[in-house]
Amino acid sequence: MDIEKIARVCHEANRAWCEANGDNSQPLWDEAQAWQREAAIDGVKFALANPNAPASSHHDSWMQFKLSDGWRYGPVKDAIAKTHPWLVPFGKLPAEQQAKDKLLAAIVRALS
Repeated sequence: MDIEKIARVCHEANRAWCEANGDNSQPLWDEAQAWQREAAIDGVKFALANPNAPASSHHDSWMQFKLSDGWRYGPVKDAIAKTHPWLVPFGKLPAEQQAKDKLLAAIVRALS
């Protein structure tokens, strides 16, 4: 399976996980903005290159991707202002947010 297909599965799994936890803000892959798809693809690339990385490393990679794209911490996710509440160290994330990094890594392992 190619990287974009794996990223699509990861994105949809993340969307479903978010919805299960009360966050209905995630669009379908086909409706997602380019920056959302790029973040998923980058996460898959990291997971493929680092198959034994802990979930915290996946989060660190995601944070670096966001920060390099001009995002910064903010109490509310806002794509226009480029703020995100999860731009914090992995250990400060709620358990349901930490689980998303574990989920991504498991999906990539299963599909690669």
